[in-house]
Amino acid sequence: MDTNPLAGVEEALDALRAASGGRPVEVLSPAELVAVSAAYGALRRQIDAAQAPVAAEIARQSRRELGGDSLAKKQGYTTPASLIATTGGGSIGESLKLIRVGEATKPKQALSGEELPAKHPHVADALASGRIGVTVADDISKMLDAVELRASRQAIDEAEKQLVELAPGLTPDQVRKLIMRAEAHLDPDGLEPAEDRLREERFLVVREERDGSISLKGSLDPVSGAPVKTLIDAMVTNTLRTRGRASEPGVSHGRSASAGGARDPRTGPGSDIGDGADLAPAVDERSRKQMQADALVDICRHALSCDDVATGPSTTIVVRMTLDELESRTGQATIDGFDRPVSAAAARRIAVDAQVIPAVLDSQSEILDWGRAKRLFTSTQKLALTERDGGCAFCGAPPVQCSVHHIEWWVRDRGRTDLSDGVLLCTGCHHRVHDDGWGIEVRGLGVRGDVWFVPPPWLDREQTPRRGVSAHFGLAA
Repeated sequence: MDTNPLAGVEEALDALRAASGGRPVEVLSPAELVAVSAAYGALRRQIDAAQAPVAAEIARQSRRELGGDSLAKKQGYTTPASLIATTGGGSIGESLKLIRVGEATKPKQALSGEELPAKHPHVADALASGRIGVTVADDISKMLDAVELRASRQAIDEAEKQLVELAPGLTPDQVRKLIMRAEAHLDPDGLEPAEDRLREERFLVVREERDGSISLKGSLDPVSGAPVKTLIDAMVTNTLRTRGRASEPGVSHGRSASAGGARDPRTGPGSDIGDGADLAPAVDERSRKQMQADALVDICRHALSCDDVATGPSTTIVVRMTLDELESRTGQATIDGFDRPVSAAAARRIAVDAQVIPAVLDSQSEILDWGRAKRLFTSTQKLALTERDGGCAFCGAPPVQCSVHHIEWWVRDRGRTDLSDGVLLCTGCHHRVHDDGWGIEVRGLGVRGDVWFVPPPWLDREQTPRRGVSAHFGLAA
């Protein structure tokens, strides 16, 4: 690794100049705009990597025990973070992050004066090379520090290595999910105490405000929250699908709880709109948050009136764990739609409900490949693909919002209704992939395969494949 901290900055700056060519952004093609944006990102990562050790040294020379000799106080600042934020133009939070990363990635020194590796050497190398930024480096380092007393040094080192290899190219949400799953793997015994604490702290406050509105504030543990989140997500998803079909000729526009989602207050008995066929169809302009609120109202109405609430497909809770974890009653499990894994004990408590599907790996299941015999993928195939993709393979939307689509189109390409030709996509990403000309590749077999998306030439002339979202991101179990 180059000992000159500015070498990476200079290289990234040269790459930025080459990408833009000194031309105004208005004349750049879409592919060039993306390349320039990526070059700016690489430059920012290199600058942060060069600044992190400076921040750590300022903090060292400003430590509290120095009193009046503190560097920060001599400069007129109360803390090293405020000095860095003021001189660098960032926030206090960003400055604290730079300090933490600088301390976690700087080489250590033995009492003999010998230089030792950094506390997190893989993070340090990835940061210095520009493969990851300060935020990712900080998130990984904090997680590793949190489990260092409960996991072996070898396991921590391997997890650190995998995380920095997988993080580049992932979105912040994907990295967060990856880190949470790595933490659960490193410290499975820590899941159950945390869940017990969350269960003890669960609450719901329903209060009438002075203006007459009803406010709700609460927090649920994973076991209690799983049916709530799953049902509301399913109702909202079905409403969105119904709304998408509502513009089609001959489709009724008046919706109620029994017709697929929350009621539209502008239609139904007592409304001014009525059922006149000559009236223009009402456009559902509710936000997703409003749909979630309406879904909760419909659930409560159902409990009072016993009317059916149509939630659409995929309203069951799917809990996933290995056969070994099921038999040994230890380890962890994942719940569709939730990022953080839960303990095996929590999974068993959830599985008591009849609306839960336990997806146990390595056990026998139904036939998953249909070839050309069936056009639509079965629910069992969707369960298997959810095990691989974790949700929308393009954007990461939860499984309840997704459908299975053929990679090789059924009509045009004579595609087969097999797992190798299936991919989970939400409606928006399905249209985006097909309309914009993205290619899809599945690398690997079974639920441990990964989905890669090949951008169209107008977006990326090199058509470099981009890794999609995955249920496991290649993280070793």
